[in-house]
This record gives sequence, structure tokens and C-alpha cells, in this order.
Amino acid sequence: MTTHAKPMIDGMTEEGEKLNSANVDIEHAAKDNPAARLIGNSKEAVKLMNSRAERVQSFDVADFPLPKGREEEWRFSPLKKLAPLFEDAATDVQDGQEAVDYSVSENIDGVSVSTLAIGEAPRGTVLVPADRPAVVASKNVENALHVKIAADAELTEPVIITATGQGAGRRGNAHHVIEVGNHASAVVVLDHRGSANLTENVEIIVGDGANVRVVTLQQWDDTARHAGQTDAIVGRDATYRHVAVSLGGEVVRLNSNVRFAAEGAEAELFGLYFADAHQHLEHRSFVDHNAPRNTSNVLYKGALQGAGARTVWVGDVLIQKQAEGTSSYEANRNLVLTDGARADSVPNLEIETGLIEGAGHASTTGRFDDEHLFYFMARGIDEKTARLLVVRGFLNEIVQQIGVASIEEEIIASLDKELEATDAVAATAAAKA
Repeated sequence: MTTHAKPMIDGMTEEGEKLNSANVDIEHAAKDNPAARLIGNSKEAVKLMNSRAERVQSFDVADFPLPKGREEEWRFSPLKKLAPLFEDAATDVQDGQEAVDYSVSENIDGVSVSTLAIGEAPRGTVLVPADRPAVVASKNVENALHVKIAADAELTEPVIITATGQGAGRRGNAHHVIEVGNHASAVVVLDHRGSANLTENVEIIVGDGANVRVVTLQQWDDTARHAGQTDAIVGRDATYRHVAVSLGGEVVRLNSNVRFAAEGAEAELFGLYFADAHQHLEHRSFVDHNAPRNTSNVLYKGALQGAGARTVWVGDVLIQKQAEGTSSYEANRNLVLTDGARADSVPNLEIETGLIEGAGHASTTGRFDDEHLFYFMARGIDEKTARLLVVRGFLNEIVQQIGVASIEEEIIASLDKELEATDAVAATAAAKA
């Protein structure tokens, strides 16, 4: 006789959140309509918002009509600013120069760089476009950049892909495939600078036993607009870390997604953002626990200052029925430094089995803590330095995840400049008062 282990989550059965399995009619209703969810002991299937995993994915542009802002996926986004990125448009080329110029580190042992045409594997095996900017990028990139790291390679220096926008308003489309062989160890950095209107896809294949860290830096000029989708699949007993740092750009909207090829893997998604006046920085993450006994951790931290500064974080974690033994946690922390700034934070957690190690989520948004400031000033530290120390300490947890000392120093210097602007804003407000 087959026996089942006791569910590890109080109040849940092995069937996760769908607790009303005794009612066959309700079960059939839920199966016929994937958007149906069962609530309490009701005999009716109640239609709620679709699961994150049930949203449209397609390589056909026609499957993604222009968003109107009422869709769950777009209700926080500035559609007017993003409108150029919804256009099914080819990459702008002027005098032989594309809108965004890409360069890759050269002469690194164990690293090969080539291109992949549409339909040429492994392109398209991991990433399927999940919104309109992603699908138009997929369609309009004839040859994707393919960075392949050989199996068992242990890189001692990062592979840096530098994307330089050639002018405000110029349209760029990009697609990258990063393939890391079994048991390899590597850091890959994707650094965005200059200005352009860019749609960009990144798909990442992490081989069995590999250890890979992918860092994406958004250090755009103030006029840049950037929408990106990153999808990773993590192999057996592999470790994958993704770090997104967004400081520049008029509007940046990034989707970072991960799923698992086998058990025993670990995935961590980190993010850092600092929004100034009238700047919109939006980050979305989706961890799909589609295999048993894997671990995930998501932590995004951000700071905001100035009138119209806006940040958005939406984190989704899905633990599928077959993902027994999962351990997962996601959190978002926001620090509002001045009046007129707004941070939206939405953690979502779907659990389809109670046989897991644990899962949770958290979200906090608050103003600068004057008690911390007082603590430093009481010990002889001036107010400006004290503010810098508090904010730097808040964000440094993410900076340390970059893993490249020179880049960490550069990001800290950039944050210090942002904080100098904060002091200027505070001084102006005090003078008006």
C-alpha cells in the first residue's frame, strides 16, 4: 500500500491551495477553466486573475495586441513612454551603425562567441516571448549573439557584453543566448550605456553542476527606454545567480524568469534600483518551481527620490504540484527618500502542493529612518555623511552580490552621486519651507 508523507504546510493538503477536492463538479470546472480557483467550501468555481504561468507565451506578434493599461501585466507601466517599444519595427541602422552597438570580451579561454539564426538551437529553447516588446525583439533579430562557455571551464575574469546606445530615440532590437556547459564556473556581465529605445531578450542555459552569475547593469543616459526579458533554465545541482542593477534610463522594464531542468538546483534573483524625479524603473520576476527539491531566493531593494520618481516590483513564485521538497522565499524592500516618489510592490505566491520545505514572501516600503540618522550624528558624524552611510548600508547587500570588485566600486560611486542629488533636493525643499 502506498503511503504519503505528512504535508509540511499547516492548513494545506498535498493538493496545495485547491483544498476542496471532495467536490467533483468543482474539480471539473477548474480543469475546464484554468483561470478558475476554488474558495473555501463554495460549490461554485470563482474566476479570478490568471496564474502567472497561464499568461500568453508566443513567437507570433499577433498574439500580443497593443496593451491598453487595464491588463494585469501593464497596469503599473507608463504606456505612453513605452509606446515606441511596442512597435513591430526593425533595428535602426544609420551609416552602417546600428542603434545599439554590442561588444564582447575577447581572448578568454573557454569562451566562444558566434551567432544563432531564428530557429537555430539553442536559440528559442529557453525563452518564449511573454509580452509585446519581447516578441518584437525576437522577430526583428535575424542573428542572435551566442556566448558559449565550455564544460568544466573555470573563468578567472568576467565575460563582459557592453551595449552602447548610439542616440536617443533610435530603435534597437537584441537577442542573446548565454550557454554555460556542465560544471563550468563563470560570471557574465551585460552593461547598458548611452541612449536608445531597446527591446532585448536574454536566454540562459545553465548546465548540470555549473555555477554562473549573470549581472545586468542599466547605466543608461536619462533619455533611454529599455524593455527586456531574461529567461534561464538551471540544470541538476547547478547554481544560478542573476543580479539586476538599474540606475539610468527614462523608463526601464525588465522581466527576469527562471525554471529548473532537474532537481538539486539553486536559483537566486537579486535586484537594486535607484529612481530619480520622473524616472520609471520596473522589475518583474517569476520563479517557476517545475521540478522537485530545488531552492530559490529573490531579493530586490530600491531607493527613490524626487517628484514623479516611480519604481515597480512584481514578484511571482509558482510551486507546481510535482515540485515536492521546494524551498523558496522572495522579498522586496523600498526606501523613499523624498516626497513625491512612489513605490509599488506586489509579491505573489502560488502553491500547488503542501509537500514542500517552506515558502514565503515579504514586502516593505518606508521612509528614511530618522533614528538611524540620529544614531550616527550623536557619534559626531555630520548629517550628509550619516545619510550616505544609512542608504549605502541599505543597498550594499545587493551590491555585494555582483561579485566583480571593479563593478561593485563603480556602482557604489554611482549611488554616492545619487545621494548627493538627494541632499540637493532636501536642501531646496528646506529653503522653500
